[in-house]
Amino acid sequence: MSTLFNTMQKFSAAEEFLDFLGVDYVPQVVQVNRLHILKRFQQYLGRDPVPEGLPEADERAAYKDRLQQAYQDFVQSNAVVEKVFKVFQDKAGVQTISVNKLKQSLSERE
Repeated sequence: MSTLFNTMQKFSAAEEFLDFLGVDYVPQVVQVNRLHILKRFQQYLGRDPVPEGLPEADERAAYKDRLQQAYQDFVQSNAVVEKVFKVFQDKAGVQTISVNKLKQSLSERE
């Protein structure tokens, strides 16, 4: 693993990644969407991994590109529309419970 990758593995906040890779950002966008941005960044890296063995400047540029893309997704859209997390993917976050299941649950409590 590269030194750059090892350094980033220690980060926990979206702002750390954004600052380290030099991505300009609006703090309010990150405050509302930090987990979504990081998850989308991970998805972009999964779909288009940064090749090993690149010179550090090229590797940094590749990571920056994917993070910039993830950040922009939430500048132009929002978490509900982007559906990064499973809760938003499952019928837009709505779960249904049958009436029979609800009745059974209520009778068990009595």
